[in-house]
Amino acid sequence: MSFKSKMLAGAATLALVGGAAAAGSLSAGAATPSCGHHCINVFSRQFGTHHSPNFVMDVFRQGAKVGQPIILFRSSNSDPAQDFTLSFQGTVSEFYAAGLVSPQVNLHYGNGSATSGVDEPAFEVEYAPYGVDSGLCVGTATTAIQNEGVTLQPCGVSSKTVWILDSRDQPFTTFFTHYFPAINGSDTNFSHPFVLTYPSNGYPTDKPRPQLRVANLTGFSNGFGPVVGTVPNTQLWGADFGVLR
Repeated sequence: MSFKSKMLAGAATLALVGGAAAAGSLSAGAATPSCGHHCINVFSRQFGTHHSPNFVMDVFRQGAKVGQPIILFRSSNSDPAQDFTLSFQGTVSEFYAAGLVSPQVNLHYGNGSATSGVDEPAFEVEYAPYGVDSGLCVGTATTAIQNEGVTLQPCGVSSKTVWILDSRDQPFTTFFTHYFPAINGSDTNFSHPFVLTYPSNGYPTDKPRPQLRVANLTGFSNGFGPVVGTVPNTQLWGADFGVLR
């Protein structure tokens, strides 16, 4: 797909993982050796840090099919359900130019931003068990609504598999410890956008496994950055690269 070659390589990656991960100085990951350093390991601030992610994004029962739930599971270098790559990466305005997000999303988060003028990083997260791309990305089945479950959906087809790093509502952290809300690209609520969320009453070892979902961002402050501590850890995400060491 020609869009892939147009993206600014590394733009979303560097923002998501922060300086330490981009420099390769972190020691923890989750991908299988077959996926290697190309794999990205997304984790929740609720349960871990860049140094110790503990639980990472996982495809329930390794099912490579549309609609398969996305969960968190204890990090492992032998579990292909935790193998993900960045399929497309760039900025919101580039996704808009490619027809994958709406003019309204570009207005609020792209280079036409009415609030801060920041063209936010954006990306797709593709399931790639043992390093083999599946063509399925983390997203929503419909335009984002409150508490919709996050599942595998076809990559590169619509805004539903696009995720936008919300730097304006990032907590105040150090250069080496970035954690961001991730807005779903199909968002239509620009005062309280729908972001990737872990159920507040869930824990990754619970049965049945709690499914990731999208929910209204808590603590949004009109695009000028959050009040310290108002965004809950269940809506803050980080990522590392590579195989668990």
